[in-house]
Amino acid sequence: MKSNVVLFVVLPVLGIVLGWIIRWFYARFQLSASEQKAERIKQDAVKEAEAQKKEILLEAKDQLIRERNQQERENRERRAEVQKYEARVSKKEELIDKRSAEFDRKEKDYESKLSAIKRREEMILQQEETYRQELERISGLTAQEAKDLIIKNLESEAKHDAQVLLNKIEQDAQISAEKKAQEILVSTIQRIATETTSDITVATVSLPSDEMKGRIIGREGRNIRALETLTGVDIIIDDTPEAVVISCFDPVRKEIAKQALEYLVQDGRIHPARIEEIVQKVTRDVQQKIYEEGEKALFELGIHNMNQSGVRALGRLFFRTSYGQNVLTHSKEVAEIASLLASEVGANRELAKRAALLHDIGKGAENDSDQNHAEVGAEMARKMGEDARVINAIAAHHNDVEATTLEAVIVQIADAISAARPGARRETVDNYVKRLENLEEVAEKFNGVDKAFAIQAGRELRILVNNEKISDGDVKELAKNIAKQIETDLRYPGRIKLTMIRETRIVEYAR
Repeated sequence: MKSNVVLFVVLPVLGIVLGWIIRWFYARFQLSASEQKAERIKQDAVKEAEAQKKEILLEAKDQLIRERNQQERENRERRAEVQKYEARVSKKEELIDKRSAEFDRKEKDYESKLSAIKRREEMILQQEETYRQELERISGLTAQEAKDLIIKNLESEAKHDAQVLLNKIEQDAQISAEKKAQEILVSTIQRIATETTSDITVATVSLPSDEMKGRIIGREGRNIRALETLTGVDIIIDDTPEAVVISCFDPVRKEIAKQALEYLVQDGRIHPARIEEIVQKVTRDVQQKIYEEGEKALFELGIHNMNQSGVRALGRLFFRTSYGQNVLTHSKEVAEIASLLASEVGANRELAKRAALLHDIGKGAENDSDQNHAEVGAEMARKMGEDARVINAIAAHHNDVEATTLEAVIVQIADAISAARPGARRETVDNYVKRLENLEEVAEKFNGVDKAFAIQAGRELRILVNNEKISDGDVKELAKNIAKQIETDLRYPGRIKLTMIRETRIVEYAR
């Protein structure tokens, strides 16, 4: 019984002790395994850390190498730039040295030249003093006496000019005193000259109403002034109902002004810019009309193979008159007479007709010349490639040269027949037109004058001045010189008013 109790007590204790021992061994085993595992983990971590350390070191070395290479490249580039800059600086220093040496050389040359000039000035002053003393000795006058003599001469010239002015004033006074007699005389002349000059020098433009006159004049007269300046005519606006009178000795300018004014009246837009546009358009139309009239004359006479410049020259004769006779009509008439005469005497009919048509072609020349119209016409025909016989007939039709062919003699006869018929010519009108042309030519010969227009029957000369060549201060002196030249070269009744026009025109386009 006691043994059973002991066993009952001891066995559980032994079981517990054995369980504890087993548990302790298991725990030791687990601890040992954990320590081994920890050691392995530690070793793996050390190995991984060393590997990462090596990798980081390698990357750091690579990065260091790359940065070192980049730095070396940048250093090389900077050294290259520095070398280039040093080379440029060196070149500039060399150039500056050269320029400095050149400047020093030029400065020395300048100083030597300056000293030479000073010596020459001193020599000239000495020579001047010698010459002055010699002149005083020869002339027997001192410098002050010579000045007094020059002043005296200037006073004499001024007195002469003043006397001329007084004479003109006296002449104006006489004209005013005889006003009544002149009115009677002018009235008589107008009755006689209406038939001979009105159709040649005056044109009338009809207006829809008298209100249009104010629009033609424009604010402060700018419209009528622009039209007169662009066309070179005189526009007369008076009490004549619904009409404006255009006066000009040049029929082409008169026709351009007439058509331009008719266009403006019909259009209704009248201002300087529109006036300039219309005048340019009408000028082109008149040039076309000139060519068409030349072709028409050739077609009517059956003449072919004419140079274009010859056709235009013939067309310009449509607007020209000679002694009151239309030059183109006269030329066609002479051609028909010459053709009939040539057929009667057995001469070359076509050659005579061609030479007769072209005999006054010099009057259609665009440029003025000191030669007469026969010489100008012969030169034009030569440039047009006309036959030598035609050229001789043109040059000889006023006996300026000897006629070498029968056709040339026939042209002379036909010209005389056409001009000699009753009422064919009026010499007074031609002389009047020639005087106005001479008046314009005198002004246009001066340097700086673009164009000159004689208006008011030659009592006024309107002169367009080139603003680039002549300044405002020089315009007055130019006007005096032109007036003196007119007084010297021309003969005219009364006096002539000179109006100088100088303007600056700038054109720009906004695109």
